[in-house]
Amino acid sequence: MFNKKLSLKKTHDFSKTKNPKLTVVLIHGIASDSTIFNHALEYLEGTVSLKDVRFVTFDLLGSGKSLKDDQLNYDYKEQLEALHNSIESLKLKTPLVLIGHSLGTFIVTKYADTYKKSVEKLILISPPIYTLEDLANPKFVAGIEAFKDMLSLKNRQILKEKAFNNSMEKIVLNKNNYKTLAEIKTPTVLVYGEADALIGAYNIPRLLKENPKYFTAIKTIGRHGVSRDKYTKIRGILEGILHA
Repeated sequence: MFNKKLSLKKTHDFSKTKNPKLTVVLIHGIASDSTIFNHALEYLEGTVSLKDVRFVTFDLLGSGKSLKDDQLNYDYKEQLEALHNSIESLKLKTPLVLIGHSLGTFIVTKYADTYKKSVEKLILISPPIYTLEDLANPKFVAGIEAFKDMLSLKNRQILKEKAFNNSMEKIVLNKNNYKTLAEIKTPTVLVYGEADALIGAYNIPRLLKENPKYFTAIKTIGRHGVSRDKYTKIRGILEGILHA
């Protein structure tokens, strides 16, 4: 067990005003880091209607500029502890919105579920929504292996890294993810692309039916990444929160 206080490396912290009305923290996905939000932040921070928003990004444990250590398990417990300590260090005086992409969607959802009323809203970009039935399906397992093979073509080292393998096993493929989403009591908007083959989009209607009070979904034309079709929708969501 890692016995030091965990925190994440803050990589971006910007607000046009000295007294923002809303803070947005963005958490990236697997085999990635906070730079995946660069284009989105350039767009959002350049939007006049969002001038009262503070945007913050962190690198998850094992990614980017954050701590990498073989003693870490890279599981929910550690990532949530590090994220909580990092959010606490912001000394927020505003409502908090958490935005997650892919793996990051589960971390922010679990955070909201753990800390309840501390999160105003969740925005989940391309969450890989897998049910227990999916996880037990050999075709699904083969699809996950194909995804790993695709990643290895870009980075052969990635499949050897503890951070990647444990994040995949303990978070992305965690059997309780669907249940957490279905029972979340924080207002949540799911933003996903109709061309995204990684997220189990066939489960979205079921999820919306099971948790209609807190869940809504916005479909775009995109794929899995944090692309313009998604962050233009996020702009509208944040504008709605500011003007509510």
